[in-house]
Amino acid sequence: MFLRLLATLLGAAGAYALYWILGALYYEFTSPWRYLRGPPSTHWFFGNLKEFIDDEDDGLEESWRQQYGRTFKFYRFFGTTALHTTDPKAIHHFLSNTHIYQKSEASRFSLGQIVGPGILVVEGDVHKQQRKIMNPAFGAPQVRNLTEIFVDKSIQLRDIWAAQVAKSNDGVARVEALSWLSKATLDIIGLAGFNYKIDALGAEEGAAPNELAEAFEAIFAAETGSGFSFARFLQLRFPILRNIPLKRNKTVVEAQATMMRIGRGLLADSKREIAENGFETNTGTASGRARDLLTLLVRANTSKDLPASQRLSDEDVIAREGANVPRGWSWCVLPSFVRVSSKAPSIYSSWSAETTSTAVTWTLFALTQNTTAQTRLREELLGVSTDRPSMDELNALPYLDSVVRETLRLYAPVPGTSRIALRDDVVPLSTPVTDTNGTVHESLRIRKGEPIIIPIIAMNCDGEIWGPDAMKFIPERWDAPPPGASAIPGVWGHMLTFIGGPRSCIGFRFSLVEMKALIFTLVRSFEFELAVPIGEMGKKGTAIVQRPIVVTDRAAGNQLPLFVRPVVRELA
Repeated sequence: MFLRLLATLLGAAGAYALYWILGALYYEFTSPWRYLRGPPSTHWFFGNLKEFIDDEDDGLEESWRQQYGRTFKFYRFFGTTALHTTDPKAIHHFLSNTHIYQKSEASRFSLGQIVGPGILVVEGDVHKQQRKIMNPAFGAPQVRNLTEIFVDKSIQLRDIWAAQVAKSNDGVARVEALSWLSKATLDIIGLAGFNYKIDALGAEEGAAPNELAEAFEAIFAAETGSGFSFARFLQLRFPILRNIPLKRNKTVVEAQATMMRIGRGLLADSKREIAENGFETNTGTASGRARDLLTLLVRANTSKDLPASQRLSDEDVIAREGANVPRGWSWCVLPSFVRVSSKAPSIYSSWSAETTSTAVTWTLFALTQNTTAQTRLREELLGVSTDRPSMDELNALPYLDSVVRETLRLYAPVPGTSRIALRDDVVPLSTPVTDTNGTVHESLRIRKGEPIIIPIIAMNCDGEIWGPDAMKFIPERWDAPPPGASAIPGVWGHMLTFIGGPRSCIGFRFSLVEMKALIFTLVRSFEFELAVPIGEMGKKGTAIVQRPIVVTDRAAGNQLPLFVRPVVRELA
């Protein structure tokens, strides 16, 4: 009986899959952009995806742009195609018209498994409601109140590295920067996000991990772990298969239960303190629970000015508040509040930009390859009279700002995002497209259901905009950015790193100040040198985020080994 039922289910699934494949092929044959130019498919199943994943120097998309223009078709699974564009006018159209272009159902399902039904997953009016409530928690005054936390944890990491140097025989320590920075940013979001002490930096060797950190690690390892899974692919493409239990399901359910339990406790603490102390907005002298982002969200959600119909339930607060609290800049109580792994960092997989730890890691890497920039930056930082700068003092450092901008341009942790058309549309182009028939298109017709690839790094490093040195780390370029950069429709810095439009990163201010605090403290205190030959370094994406990897030691996972030596300050 069981075997007969199983055979029936498998037969139905096979028939459904065949129906989907035939439908997809018919869709391709009738696509309005079937005559667009583009790279030929290199694999019957993966299309161009495999060569794209294997591209560790980010040069592939630029070579495609040079060969096929700003807008071309790109092959995905089973010979299906997507529109790939670095046309600024088209990207602005896609990012601005969120009622037409949204994440695909498969993307939202996959992301929802990690972050819950939060703002990173929801669309339309629900997203607008969440964004409206969350916006007050991410303004400059709130980030200013949190800067002390950023600096404290940066100093703690500095002292740990200094202790390792002290133990060495030659005054130089080898550190694995990515894992240490991941611990620091995890601690920061625990305190700044919801006044929760994780203490990943202070954990003793062999000590049991914090249960929240362990839950995050479990869920992200399950969702973004070890490469391509055909079973997972089938579940994403065919919703009928999602109830079939996979090995990862039990792990995810248990981890989510832990996060929800802790989240309810933190929410109760926040609501109790607000009830005891009133609802006045904090201004500048806040500490502890009074300044964390969870409390700010609860305050906004319980404001007398907010109609009851627009308020979130407790379950929504737990799921959605985390969906935008930055541990980097995408930012996500609880399921999405943090992206964590102390040993092999997992990622936040939302198409909205990656983590501060990854960005600071790439900054340190870039400074090892441009020692002139490292020296100039250090000289600027040493000119500040305090080890504990305020947000305003950090933002007043011009070369630090240029280094941050150049890192986020060249090493945007999330290399791309995607959308799918919910209805037929016509997309304007700033650069006309000539198809294989010789027809010139001033705009493109988009059909309902067509997928669109928005390549973040390719846009940030476009040679036509940034010049022939676009793939080089040159902070000085920000002294006079090229005029064409102003056309890039990003929310910050003439780049797409934080995306643009109504779904741009709500936590970018938080991320920028956190990033500056870490760079300020570390570069001011240490000289950095790459601990392996540059030829051994590469990039490797864990799900969506790109992190450094030592290609001769791939089994160790993402890492950045550095030599650090203390800065010797000359006496005045």
